[in-house]
Amino acid sequence: MKAVVQDRYGSADTLEFMDIDRPVPAEDEVLVRVHAASVNAYDWHFMRGDPLLGRGMMGLRRPRTRVRGRDFAGRVEAVGSGVTGLKPGDEVYGEADGAFAEYVCARDTDVGPKPANLTFEQAAAIPLAANTALIGLRDVARVRKGQTLLVNGASGGVGTFAVQLGKAYGAEVTAVCSTRNLDLVRSLGADRVIDYTQEDFTKGDRRYDVVLDLVGNRSLGEFRRVLTPTGALVLSGGGVYEGGSFVGPMGLFLKRRLAAPFARHQRLLEISAIQSRANLAALRELAESGKIAPVVERTYPLSEAAEAIRYLEVEHARAKVVVTV
Repeated sequence: MKAVVQDRYGSADTLEFMDIDRPVPAEDEVLVRVHAASVNAYDWHFMRGDPLLGRGMMGLRRPRTRVRGRDFAGRVEAVGSGVTGLKPGDEVYGEADGAFAEYVCARDTDVGPKPANLTFEQAAAIPLAANTALIGLRDVARVRKGQTLLVNGASGGVGTFAVQLGKAYGAEVTAVCSTRNLDLVRSLGADRVIDYTQEDFTKGDRRYDVVLDLVGNRSLGEFRRVLTPTGALVLSGGGVYEGGSFVGPMGLFLKRRLAAPFARHQRLLEISAIQSRANLAALRELAESGKIAPVVERTYPLSEAAEAIRYLEVEHARAKVVVTV
């Protein structure tokens, strides 16, 4: 099968489009014929081995997983002997390392039926990004009706879902993005937009019940300044490649952990976006009911997946970038 393979850390130039053996599903896995896969900051972090502190998880000298890609949508080709509830021919979506390929094996717990109203390209844009937003707002911040929510990085993959989920939960949503993306975030339901090239949201008078940071471009003190006395700050990774780092967004997370015990009534939190079949089902229901809709900015064929990652890591891509197979 064709796949996008990497055997050493580096730029997108280290990625090779080549033939490799088709994977064989284990007892608890399904083999999926991939129709589309989406690109995330996750991909360039693993491609670059950035930050250096994270290589214990990614692989010390080279990527632990050779094939890039994480999100996918496609049809089940085969199932392991212990898999129930899925069968060959089912249209599915989910998460598994190695999605930039014609076939991918995934644990059955990380795969679910594809939203019926979405194309494969749209469905592939959901799993990692929307799951991150879902966990950050529903589980970590526990956003509820009537609260004020600020999303820093609202026009990115996670941000576009966070704006929609915030509205679905009844929050008043303020979206921070660049000039070219103001209309996009308005179309997703944002009540108020801030153009960060014209206004510094950390210096205004407004205070928010929840701040979801998807960029990591502000200090912990600046974020806390715009929280209400009992507000919640939720940190996530992301951003664009800026030449390599030792700690990257982990630095802000470490500061959060040190400061959290002394934050009094404010909650300083971070997201651990663990995939699950239950969350895929929740996202499918939200998509089928029209409460969330993926926004796909660009698509690339599988043979140009390297260019898709290159675009995402340096160009502040809006919404999602998808690879078609």
